[in-house]
Amino acid sequence: MSTPQAIPANARHMNEAAPDKQSRGRGAAVIVYMLFLGSVLAVVTAPVGVLIAHVKQRSAEPWVKSHLQFQIRTFWLGVLGGAFFTAAWQLLGLVGTPPMAPWALGYLYFTACLIWMVGRCAVGIARLTSNRPVDNPRSLAFGGARVTLSDA
Repeated sequence: MSTPQAIPANARHMNEAAPDKQSRGRGAAVIVYMLFLGSVLAVVTAPVGVLIAHVKQRSAEPWVKSHLQFQIRTFWLGVLGGAFFTAAWQLLGLVGTPPMAPWALGYLYFTACLIWMVGRCAVGIARLTSNRPVDNPRSLAFGGARVTLSDA
């Protein structure tokens, strides 16, 4: 029979500092990532996701807060980019460019935005499932993660 070990007085604080699956706000971050990915098929899920991220950000643990900030920034950068591109697309139509040029540019831009958004979600989900914060949630790219296409 083993003798009971004394639990240090600061054990509760040590447990709270260590990121785990029970961290405050982690479940909301998972849901927001899923809603963002769902917006590929149904655009209405992204605004719901950013609303959840804004509401949960205040009560989340610091490492989860970096994910929520990353998600909020993903949404608003996407909205800003979409508004800018829509204005540019309209301008191309008004100046008399051949009709195929704005459409081709639109498809290329939409594809690039889709890759960017799905990539950001993938990096965020990978970090969230390994209980790590987003290194740079204010980044325009992938949160400071080094993204490669190799196995090394």
